[in-house]
Amino acid sequence: MSAIPDVESLTPSPRSGRLPVVPRWLRRAVGPLLLLLVWQMCSATGVLAPEVLASPGTIARSAATLVADGTLPTAMGVSLRRVAAGLVIGGAVGVTLALLSGLSRLGEDLVDATVQMLRTVPWVGLIPLLIIWLGIGEAPKVALIALGTAFHLYLNVYAGIRGVDAQLVEAGQSLGLGRWGLVRHVVLPGALPGAMTGLRYALATAWLALVFGESINADAGIGFLMNQAREFFRTDVIVVCLVVYAFLGLLADAVVRTLERLLLQWRPTFTGR
Repeated sequence: MSAIPDVESLTPSPRSGRLPVVPRWLRRAVGPLLLLLVWQMCSATGVLAPEVLASPGTIARSAATLVADGTLPTAMGVSLRRVAAGLVIGGAVGVTLALLSGLSRLGEDLVDATVQMLRTVPWVGLIPLLIIWLGIGEAPKVALIALGTAFHLYLNVYAGIRGVDAQLVEAGQSLGLGRWGLVRHVVLPGALPGAMTGLRYALATAWLALVFGESINADAGIGFLMNQAREFFRTDVIVVCLVVYAFLGLLADAVVRTLERLLLQWRPTFTGR
């Protein structure tokens, strides 16, 4: 009779040469840190002239100066108000049209063809008309952002509504749900992932529209700072403004990701390995 193997011999021993687990945030920071290091080395050795692109150290000092005198916080506040107003208006219009078109065949016949036609028009090309119609104040800037965001939300919310599984609708009907009960408990929750995707696209487009919008006779905002810096060849200030745009866009995307985790807890998804 063979001897029973010891339990300890069946337990895999930890590998002594295994590397320690590196935190994910540190792995994600490696790429940007290497880019900054190469950039600083090129600036210090003269490979990258200051007239072409300022060094990271110069940009950091300029950012500190702009923050200390209040110029950058004031500009960020103005730009954020414009984006928020345009996103609210564009989001309300886009979601309303998507609900009308997605929930009703009659609404689709009346709305969808017109929206599909208008969304192919480059919204940046409407700047001259917006100036003629709305003047050179805040209205054309907000309208441009609203136009850029409305179509993304319309397309994704409409696709989310029409992408709801018909078997779920039939199951809701068998449970006694009426039309509005189906819309509230089945259709809208099923369309929520598409709406979140549309919101992320809309936010990205909102910052892009802001850049164009603040070129319309702006006297405040991040785009105004960039235009001033361009006239004086201040590449450091231009890069500071670009970094602020990137930071605000990243912050907005993080907010949407948080909303997705809160609102879509019922939908398990693959998060990578």
